[in-house]
Amino acid sequence: MLDEKIKQITDSFQSDIQSVDDLKKLEDLRIKYFSRNGLISSLFNELKNVSKEDKPLLGKSLNLLKNKADTEYNSLKEKLETGGPESGEKIDITLPGNERQIGSKHILTQTLDEIKSIFKGLGFSVFEGPELESDFNNFEALNFAPDHPARDMQDTFFVNKDFVLRTHTSPVQIRVMESHKPPVRAIMPGRVYRNEAVSSRSYCMFHQVEGLYVDKDVTFAELKGTLVSFARQFYGENLKYRFRTSYFPFTEPSAEMDITCYLCNGNGCKVCKQTGWLEILGCGMVDPNVFKSVGYDPEKYTGYAFGMGIERTAMLKYGIDDIRVFFENDFRFLKQF
Repeated sequence: MLDEKIKQITDSFQSDIQSVDDLKKLEDLRIKYFSRNGLISSLFNELKNVSKEDKPLLGKSLNLLKNKADTEYNSLKEKLETGGPESGEKIDITLPGNERQIGSKHILTQTLDEIKSIFKGLGFSVFEGPELESDFNNFEALNFAPDHPARDMQDTFFVNKDFVLRTHTSPVQIRVMESHKPPVRAIMPGRVYRNEAVSSRSYCMFHQVEGLYVDKDVTFAELKGTLVSFARQFYGENLKYRFRTSYFPFTEPSAEMDITCYLCNGNGCKVCKQTGWLEILGCGMVDPNVFKSVGYDPEKYTGYAFGMGIERTAMLKYGIDDIRVFFENDFRFLKQF
């Protein structure tokens, strides 16, 4: 009778599972009871031949057996696979434990935090803006006319004719000035994108920090004093620096700031191209056309702006010679910082 067989197999399964203490025996148990020709599977085949009157009761008993057996099997399987007491594995408590490696902030995050801390100490607030930017904010409001040749200075990722992946953090200047009346003293960090070939010195995505100060009677001397104060706090009190004339569409006059090469101490090497100097940032006085685009009166206000690359800044400070290592997530590199 089927009901007797169900009881016998129930008792047999309970007896067999008690003796299972490793994964091999567990597999033998699975084959014996749950395989296509296993004992429990064979009971379902016999259920087809039972009369209609007895089938509901016997079917319920058979399902209870299968569900209970499945539950006990899966529970024991989990314990054995995770090395629980039933796995039979021996633990040598005299062995030293495994040292847990704790993560830390990425070197770029550390560098950016330090830069923000210095400028906050100089009275600057921190603002951020979107990475998908309008052509107006990214170019036109910054004195890049639609046909201005300076647009070719930056290889741009165009989303469509009206929007781009921002090529610098300068558009945040426009957003800040549009929403705040002078005086404005702010830095604007963030990711930027340029369609450049990836090499040891360039990458298609990197980070910048933009700075802006607008008020009445702001001078170039104040710009120099701010940047020299930053550089000495970040790179060290004894650094030598210089300002060179340069060109940017949104500042006039414009300059670049150099410091002595970290590798050769100013004597000349491949990194500094034998000049003894390394450029760390660009800067200048805000062009009056930029003020006009945001509704500031250029006859009433003056201001300065500056910008630097976070990757380049970190490379200069820590002697890193390949920008790609910042994005490879190699733990051997990251754990040095």
